Amino acid sequence: MAHPHLLELEITESLLMQDLPEIMGKLTIFREMGIQLSLDDFGTGYSSLSYLKRFPMQTLKIDRSFINDLEYDTNDQVLVSAIIAMAHSLNLQVVAEGVENQEQLQYLTAKRVDLIQGYLMSYPLSPQDFRDYLRSAAGQAPKETNPSGAPLLE
Repeated sequence: MAHPHLLELEITESLLMQDLPEIMGKLTIFREMGIQLSLDDFGTGYSSLSYLKRFPMQTLKIDRSFINDLEYDTNDQVLVSAIIAMAHSLNLQVVAEGVENQEQLQYLTAKRVDLIQGYLMSYPLSPQDFRDYLRSAAGQAPKETNPSGAPLLE
């Protein structure tokens, strides 16, 4: 049995600008199927606010350019706080991209961001390293692999 709600598609603003009626139709179909939709790199384009109103998104991802200097740039702090408050008012989940240090995490946690992404959590991983990371997080030992790199069957 398929679980489409476990799939999340990240849509960039540049994609939304290409062909509004066709894109809107496809996104609506995806949403009706239960697939989650996320607006990636929020705040970097020209008309992001209109996309929040027009497209069936469930998640808004704050671009890392607003997070980079968050711990000492008051303009970034104001913008990030406003984005989080606005998104929550629209019943959107908020993801902060590019979180790299504890100060950023503390600020975002205090502002009630829903999720974070960034090097603070993990650097990019190969598929095998990702499996090992998940097993480690679950308290399991990494599994051995065969020469092709695929996990051995138990």
